[in-house]
Amino acid sequence: MIPRKWNVRIEKSKRKTLYLTVREGNVVCVKTPLWYPDREIYRFLEQKKGWIEKQMERIARESKRLEEDGALTAAEIKALAEIASKVIPQKVAYYARILGVSYGKITIRNQRSRWGSCSSEGNLNFNCLLMLAPSEVADYVVVHELCHRLEMNHSARFWAHVESVLPDYRERRRWLKDEGLILMRRMVSHSS
Repeated sequence: MIPRKWNVRIEKSKRKTLYLTVREGNVVCVKTPLWYPDREIYRFLEQKKGWIEKQMERIARESKRLEEDGALTAAEIKALAEIASKVIPQKVAYYARILGVSYGKITIRNQRSRWGSCSSEGNLNFNCLLMLAPSEVADYVVVHELCHRLEMNHSARFWAHVESVLPDYRERRRWLKDEGLILMRRMVSHSS
């Protein structure tokens, strides 16, 4: 039995697989192939009930924290970007020496979905919100992007490079996964 508090939305399209997401307001969205029977969709939701409830709890916690912390103003984002433009290049230079890699231009952005990126030309982009994360988490993002100068993928070799510099990278990565979305949500509509 599907709980009454769930706001189930079913979207049928030409896709080949089922896709499940949970959004604010207890919205459970299921994307399915056109031919997929409704009874099977609801059976699928029953099987995923525990996971769905956990996602709803996580979203509620994040929403509460977002209310407490508040959205960042344009001035606060600008200040974070200014700090990042001083701090991040120092971290990049330090870790690039350790890894023995070169890099191109460093750009600080205010993004809602990425912490960093590395282009094939070696240009690096970093999110100014890293200044709200613990310093060791910012170090992880810098090392992660610089390791793409060695491997432009997320292969076992890539992660071995990351681990050679930051043996505890999994903990830092976990922090981003657990806490990072809350920081991203503070951006509200400020993006570049």
